[in-house]
Amino acid sequence: MRTENENKLLLQALDAFNRKIVVVSRDFRILAYAGSDAVEDGATLSGQCCHQVFYNRAEPCDYCPAKTVMASNSASLRERTSSLLSNSNRACLYAYPVPDPGGGEDVITIFNFELPALEGLETELRRANNFLHKLLQSACDAVVAADRTGKLIIFNDAAAEMTGYSVEEALDQLNIREVYEGGPEEAKRIMRYLRTEAYGGKGKVKKYHTHAVDRKGDKFPISLYASIIYNEKGQEVGSIGFFHDLRERIHIQQKLEKTQLQLIQSEKMASLGKLSAGVAHQLNNPLGGITLYTKLMLEDYDLEDNAREDLYRILNDAQRCRDTVKELLEFSRQTRQFMRPLSINKAIERTLFLIENQTLFHNIQVKKKMAPFIPLVMADAQQMGHVFMNIIINAAQAMDGQGSITITTRESAAKDRVIIEIADTGPGISSDNLSHIFEPFFTTKQEGQGTGLGLSVVYGIVENHGGTIKARSVLGRGSTFTIELPITQETEKGAEHAEHA
Repeated sequence: MRTENENKLLLQALDAFNRKIVVVSRDFRILAYAGSDAVEDGATLSGQCCHQVFYNRAEPCDYCPAKTVMASNSASLRERTSSLLSNSNRACLYAYPVPDPGGGEDVITIFNFELPALEGLETELRRANNFLHKLLQSACDAVVAADRTGKLIIFNDAAAEMTGYSVEEALDQLNIREVYEGGPEEAKRIMRYLRTEAYGGKGKVKKYHTHAVDRKGDKFPISLYASIIYNEKGQEVGSIGFFHDLRERIHIQQKLEKTQLQLIQSEKMASLGKLSAGVAHQLNNPLGGITLYTKLMLEDYDLEDNAREDLYRILNDAQRCRDTVKELLEFSRQTRQFMRPLSINKAIERTLFLIENQTLFHNIQVKKKMAPFIPLVMADAQQMGHVFMNIIINAAQAMDGQGSITITTRESAAKDRVIIEIADTGPGISSDNLSHIFEPFFTTKQEGQGTGLGLSVVYGIVENHGGTIKARSVLGRGSTFTIELPITQETEKGAEHAEHA
């Protein structure tokens, strides 16, 4: 308890304070009053309504902070309004509840500040609000805040760009639950995580991966950092989240993984190419001897039919070995290249002329969708013919001589490459096999029907020409091989003149 002297000093201090301090009841009647003009013309203010005494109003002021205190039973700081600018007398700024020590009804204390002090305070508040607004709008990530009902109270420009909603539309109509793919269930899950220690500490969630939904209903991956907003009493009043769009990161990661696989494939091809070249050269000499002496025996000796059949079998097997060695040399790129400007359409036509009359193609329809005017590429005509022939024959064999092959040529959108697509209507390639088809000695054909080097050679030739080759397939619907080759600015006649010179 204060002493009588302390109470006397406090009352003197309040009277000397150059601001009005008014204690009112809940019906706005003055119970106590302090300030430099506490007594005016000897009249007492006790029992009169504050709005009548100070502002000559029949009703309480429109923006009286005491109204907010009565509604919420908590302190209230009056907001700046137009009435404040139009009437400098209406300067009641701050109010707070005071419990009645006798157990009766609580009373309300109102602080009255002069307008210059109020405007100074509001200027600082406005400057702080402007800074906070610019800070949120300049954020690279989406910033979204909502109250306990889910109504949005903050929605920055990055959030608008990410979701397709305008800021005004989101603040007026959107609920935080509609932002998540899982709707209310996902929002509840995040709030449960926020109230635990497991995801970054109580009241926080860090690096939580989920999916958001844009205005069109399309979902996209996000990384969420969120926090609960507490008031001065430690009660939850809302939440704020920072949404980082993961689409670009995932796209870049996929491109990096694809590039890494291509590099691994290229290194594998280079190593196997060197090995294959050495093996091919080592096999060429003994195979030449086997072929030569077998032919000499057939020519110089009068042999029985069974013996001659065995020798012909040896000769055929030796020839098969020679063909395999030839493929190995092609794969290792040890043969010379004669690079010159080449019309891809002409190269494909020449290849089709050589194979379309073979028995395998009698029941296969070849559809040509070749652009009439496409730029030339710098290539070896013989090797490119080998590429097209290998892919087309593989397609025909996969279809067992029944179906259609569609060959398409066009210029790329960037006008720097020629694109060739060879599609068949065969059984397709399984996803497990599709990732291995360009590897040396990999084949799905029966033993003795293929070396497994054909597509490896094709891959090496295309890569050596500065191009790329890809395959896609759907089981039961066929496969498509896509080749891209860089365009050259040289012409066929220019190359002929240079070669002649």
